[in-house]
Amino acid sequence: MENLIFSLNATIPVFLIMVIGYILKNLKVIDEPFTKTLNSFNFKVTLPVLLFKDISDSDFLTAWDTRYVLFCFFTTLFCIAVIWIIADKVYHKKDLVGEFVQASYRGSAAVLGIAFIQNIYGNAGMAPLMIIGTVPLYNIAAVIILSFTGPDSQGLSPVALKKSLKGIVTNPIILAILAGILASFLPFEFPAIINKTITNIAVLATPLALIGLGAGFEGKKALAEMKPTLVCSFIKLILQPAIFLPLAVLLGFRSDKLVAILIMLGAPTTVSCYIMAKNMKHEGILTSSVVVATTFLSSITITFWLYLLKTFGLI
Repeated sequence: MENLIFSLNATIPVFLIMVIGYILKNLKVIDEPFTKTLNSFNFKVTLPVLLFKDISDSDFLTAWDTRYVLFCFFTTLFCIAVIWIIADKVYHKKDLVGEFVQASYRGSAAVLGIAFIQNIYGNAGMAPLMIIGTVPLYNIAAVIILSFTGPDSQGLSPVALKKSLKGIVTNPIILAILAGILASFLPFEFPAIINKTITNIAVLATPLALIGLGAGFEGKKALAEMKPTLVCSFIKLILQPAIFLPLAVLLGFRSDKLVAILIMLGAPTTVSCYIMAKNMKHEGILTSSVVVATTFLSSITITFWLYLLKTFGLI
């Protein structure tokens, strides 16, 4: 019972804040333009500041783990390749394949990942290292897959790839991680005034990000493309963690590293999947359905995985 309570305490508060965002949207306290602005603000300001603070406060040389970053990278790459090969054989509708693959591998590493780890450990933990190993790959792979599977596909678009690479180089979260690494090597601490200001902005990150995510929740779209939605959700929330969490344990990863790997493998599909799919001329129906379904179901599955990890004394 103690392990179950631990798992529920780690997940339910996160989803309750999302529910509050959803309720506020339906009560017209929050409207769609505000939600878009809030999500942009979180992506460009609060989440980067939170990551910068946690990394700059740490001894990065001690925290860095090349083996861990490579595990995150190659696990993600393997999942992308296998899912693409299988989806290409199962689904004959080309643009459906692209949406299926992206929605199956691309989780909400930054928003929900940081929220869960912070809820358990009080800081971002190993989320920055996991993000370094996965997020650039997420974006490049999405461009390649959606380009080759678009309804008017002529192969990989150089323009789209260039835009994706530019997006990675200018990604506020990636830049904040790099800035935090540099700051961690400084031979002095920030003055109390600056440190307090950074802290005040950082504490806004998780609640505001979750409220924005909940406010953007569209339940009706979950009814579309039900069969591939369920298959995609199963891969995202159950199959990938079931295969790679034991491998991570065998390789010796524990505590916040293991929780970050769980988020990498089993977090719900990120909303940015839908945005990218629409921008690259896909219908976006399957993607939006998977985002809704995985967000809802992950409250159960992530609690279950955390319960297992806690029961076996791994976190």
